Amino acid sequence: MQTLYLRPFLLYKKTSMDLQLLKVCKDFNTTKYLFELNDGNKIETVCIRRRTGITACVSTQVGCAVRCAFCASGKNGLIRNLTANEIVQQVLSVRERVNRIVFMGIGEPLHNYASLIQSIHILRDRNELNFPTDGITLSTVGPLAGLKKLREEHLKIQLVLSLHATVQRVRDRLIPGMKNNSIEETVNAILSYGKRHNRKITIAWLLLPGINDSPEDKKRLAQWFNGENVRINLLPLNKTMANYPFATQKQLRDFKKDLEHLGLEVTVRESQGRNIQAACGQLAIR
Repeated sequence: MQTLYLRPFLLYKKTSMDLQLLKVCKDFNTTKYLFELNDGNKIETVCIRRRTGITACVSTQVGCAVRCAFCASGKNGLIRNLTANEIVQQVLSVRERVNRIVFMGIGEPLHNYASLIQSIHILRDRNELNFPTDGITLSTVGPLAGLKKLREEHLKIQLVLSLHATVQRVRDRLIPGMKNNSIEETVNAILSYGKRHNRKITIAWLLLPGINDSPEDKKRLAQWFNGENVRINLLPLNKTMANYPFATQKQLRDFKKDLEHLGLEVTVRESQGRNIQAACGQLAIR
């Protein structure tokens, strides 16, 4: 059943701002904003300029309980969830005119389910912001309870699954907060969402040489996703405190080529904002 939220955006507009802008950093096509919340906690939001417009990467939590081994966002654990106001106000507070929104900042969005869904309803309100559904993307490590609830919402937003492993013990090492979530069940749940809502699913794959690039990994990815409406998006590791090997451009190209030979659609993500600690995995509580 669809979750209903009855708070009109007109009332939301009249609320006081919950964010105070503290700092802005720029690097080529990337701008990072540091905001202070009313309780003194801080979050980061990033705007990325691309050929197709400007994407706002927003946070949903202060900190993160998932503690991905390659990500700085969870180094201090979870402090609290953001409210729907705090999520939406990130979009309203940046200086750029945004045409895409990704829930890919600090926090696991599906661990803050109620505020996440309420913020999406506010953004999509036809009488006010009227942000297009096609312009909203949710990135998640795939907590099963949240994925199953999201499947039943009538939102049809774009979905990205941060998978990063085909073997349970490897994923448990890389994403400790998902130890109780079976990889196979997670894959089935994400594919079920795509079929129900007629959406192409993106599988984010942080390429870590010697850890998740074996011939067996490639075969399992092909077994799961060949013939499905899925795109594999390869990511290079961005510099954090994590002690993991960096994939070279050749390794990324070779892995991409091998997956394509197995019948998969594959892209390589170009990292933006590394010099200002604004790239994927680098956002943190400052």
